[in-house]
Amino acid sequence: MYYFIVNRTGGGGRAAATWHKVRTLLRNNKIEYKAFLTKYEKHATVLAKNISKLPDDEIKLIVVGGDGTVNEVLNGITDFNKVSLGVIATGSANDFINGLGIPRDTEEAVKRILDPRDDLYIDVGRVSADGRRPRYFGISCGVGLDAIVCKKALTSKLKRFLNKLGVGSLTYVILTVVNLFTMRYINAEVKYTMDDDEPDVDESSNGKMTENYEKLIFLAAMNLPAEGGNVPMRPDALPNDGKLSVLATDGVSKIGAFFKLPKLVAGKHRSLKGFHFEDAKNIDIKLGKPTVLHVDGEYYGDVSNIHIECCTKKLKLL
Repeated sequence: MYYFIVNRTGGGGRAAATWHKVRTLLRNNKIEYKAFLTKYEKHATVLAKNISKLPDDEIKLIVVGGDGTVNEVLNGITDFNKVSLGVIATGSANDFINGLGIPRDTEEAVKRILDPRDDLYIDVGRVSADGRRPRYFGISCGVGLDAIVCKKALTSKLKRFLNKLGVGSLTYVILTVVNLFTMRYINAEVKYTMDDDEPDVDESSNGKMTENYEKLIFLAAMNLPAEGGNVPMRPDALPNDGKLSVLATDGVSKIGAFFKLPKLVAGKHRSLKGFHFEDAKNIDIKLGKPTVLHVDGEYYGDVSNIHIECCTKKLKLL
């Protein structure tokens, strides 16, 4: 049985048309399915939780929506051993499907879901902060500038306008430039814990490393290469390597960061001064003051003490 969780309100009105096309394809192929439409914020989490508890031995759960809906569903799955996830994109950014090579074309996406080539298991990130409820993420989580931008994009009239033009991802670039010059630098102590099996880990360090950032602009823990509308924060990130790929920008003037932004957007920032690349299985962040944290572009809260971990190959994809 295929179970669909559908957000018909996303993508600047395109989502409803996408779902209509999906239903037509399912009926033409005589596929048995059940569909559930989201009716309010975080409803997809409730639906995914209820579907996960069904007595089926194998549950094929398909999201028709954007990155936010995918994140809600991830946080509703109660049994990752029997749930396989498929995604048919309707959002403006679609960093999840882009990072995993899932087709944007609706017909091709449905075809792959109904006839998967092979099993694919990917890592999932998990973050908790200040005693709040932990949340899973498929793309990334982060503090600082990218989190501020994600928070403001959620209610941005600019995003709604650009979505109607089909260029909603530009929202993130525009908001990044605007907020870069108004945000305050962040003081942070970050502890990275590598995988014990890593061949290049210094045994004397017990696989741990601490960095003190005094003028942090942002820190992004990436499970996939890009976030914020396909900005390649860590182009080398892999979704099944058992670790998270971190990009931190520290000690760079705001005007300097502004002029380096084009190289970041182009994915050519590896050699830039002030851009720090780390890979870790666990990341512990202690911030000098409460700072905005995002999880897959969704606002988590203003927090001070954060723990992020990689859950290796936890999610099975259709």
